[in-house]
Amino acid sequence: MFKLRSLPFTEIAGLISKETCEFHYGKHHQTYINNLNNLVKNTEFEGKGLFDIITKAQGGLFNNAAQVYNHDFYWDCVSPTPSTRSAELDEAITTAFGSFEKFKETFLNSATTLFGSGWCWLVYNPSAKQIEIKQTSNAQTPVTEGLIPILVVDVWEHAYYIDHRNARPAYLEKFFSHINWKFVSDALEWAKKEGLNSVNFYINSLHV
Repeated sequence: MFKLRSLPFTEIAGLISKETCEFHYGKHHQTYINNLNNLVKNTEFEGKGLFDIITKAQGGLFNNAAQVYNHDFYWDCVSPTPSTRSAELDEAITTAFGSFEKFKETFLNSATTLFGSGWCWLVYNPSAKQIEIKQTSNAQTPVTEGLIPILVVDVWEHAYYIDHRNARPAYLEKFFSHINWKFVSDALEWAKKEGLNSVNFYINSLHV
């Protein structure tokens, strides 16, 4: 049985209120967990780890498993306390985008213009050996394409409507100012060392 992970904060002032935590984490994320546990019964994936389900299942089972992971990762990408980027991350950003300012502009534009519900990711591409921005719709995740997430922002309306109404750009600006750069830096380090195994390791640290 999969269980809802613990939330690493109770609120983030200006970004995620306690009410949003109650609904986004306590109801939406919990529902994906509940659906996953129900859907996995009596299938070939019963007793399998979340990584196996995400990379091999389809349909509703995949959708709910991926949404569990996507949300797990999102909660770790933000923090109420400031953190700094590693030199390795700064170098990767400069190599891929020219400057940190250009990266911010490109990432926020990609997240703002993603149509409908979905996610905007910063991923490490092991084939190209560099980081890149990736949009996914609904429950899709870059993991299924062999790309390793190091940062994600949730742009489903339930992520921001309570606090920011329909003003996605305002939410995204607040998101960017509360990114957990320590987590992103660590994710890049492990992505370069371990590839997709780093995703499996991360998942197993939350869902044993």
